[in-house]
Amino acid sequence: MQQKSARLRRIQWIAITFLMLAGVVNYLDRSTLSIANHSVSHELGLNAAQMGMLLSAFSFAYALVQLPTGVLLDRFGARIMLGLGMFLWSLAQFAGGFVNTLQQFLVARVCLGVGEAPQFPAGAKVVSEWFALRERGRPTGIFIASSTIGPGLAPPILTMLMLAFGWRSMFAIMGGLGIAVALAWYGIYRNRAEISLTRDEVAHLEEGDVTAEQESKLTFAEWRRVFAYPITWGMIFGYSGVIYMIWLFLTWLPAYLEHERHLSIANTGWVVAIPYLFGTVGMVGSGFVCDGLLRRGASAITSRKWPICVGMVGAALFTVPAAYTPNLPLAIAFISSAMVCLNLASGAAWSLVSVIVPRRLVASMGSIQNFGGYIGGSFAPVITGLIVDHTGSFVNAFLVSAFLALGSALIYLVFVRGEFGEYDVVEKPVAAA
Repeated sequence: MQQKSARLRRIQWIAITFLMLAGVVNYLDRSTLSIANHSVSHELGLNAAQMGMLLSAFSFAYALVQLPTGVLLDRFGARIMLGLGMFLWSLAQFAGGFVNTLQQFLVARVCLGVGEAPQFPAGAKVVSEWFALRERGRPTGIFIASSTIGPGLAPPILTMLMLAFGWRSMFAIMGGLGIAVALAWYGIYRNRAEISLTRDEVAHLEEGDVTAEQESKLTFAEWRRVFAYPITWGMIFGYSGVIYMIWLFLTWLPAYLEHERHLSIANTGWVVAIPYLFGTVGMVGSGFVCDGLLRRGASAITSRKWPICVGMVGAALFTVPAAYTPNLPLAIAFISSAMVCLNLASGAAWSLVSVIVPRRLVASMGSIQNFGGYIGGSFAPVITGLIVDHTGSFVNAFLVSAFLALGSALIYLVFVRGEFGEYDVVEKPVAAA
């Protein structure tokens, strides 16, 4: 086993620290509208269905931009694309504090979605560039944990900002923070191609990676042929169930606690953080589980697939009693357990991206997965809003999410299978060309 140099360790820590920081800011910005749901709807005169549409505007834009974003990331690297993305989404977040109509807010949310699109595909690419195959699970779980740490920090932090300065100032403050992080990322981080590595450093990074010798410029023909593989479609449709439940909780959990569980805005800010604290355990743990299974002889695909399937079944089984129990502490306990399982699956799904294709295709595959996930997940805010408007309750919305989670587990089980070589998108498509 090739020893890791001190320089590689430093680069890895810088990369993961920035990815974590950017991810936390990313999810704080996504959460602002959820936290300000009641205040925004009251001031702008919006009903639940209209709020659902506003919440979904971000995710639809986020999903549609994924495919070109992945190609651009693989062509130009994470330094430029994530830096530009952060800068754009932060400007959109800042502008959200000055809107006066639903239409203006829709534009701001769409721009927020476009800007945030590179975040997690860029993270997967960074991990594939700076970590050896055998150690990619843990850094993936750590940087993806920002998707639970951010929403966990969001309720108390954003609620305090909103109560102290109003929801408009909350949006502007978060936008300014994002711009600062974007400038720091571009100034400090470097892509692998921008650093001259020693022979030992290259040997460490490429140890055990069967695609390391196949690195070259990404072509459109190769990107297009990724869609010819069943495993790609399994990841697209399977991840839809993951994101549907994630987006349900992210966009509607504060409103659920206020309207169905009758908590005050101030108390909601603290209670919402509890499930996300547990979700962080599942997300970080996913990396250790995946790497542990790989060390014990499971293939790269199998070591990721089973945590996804088990996690989604567990998320469904805990969401159903959460919908029906009349007891608030018990409901929070069930939702927290669902979040552990859900984020175990989500972290493993992103870890799968980092091992399933060659390094030059990682961002593209991550964006393809995210595209499918957010096309499906974008319906969660709208469907939930319609259900709440028609029934006055979140019970059926939770049940729909649980059903889709079970479907997601089944899709991963059936379509994501085989050994890595069977889905080598380098050899077969290029030969066919």
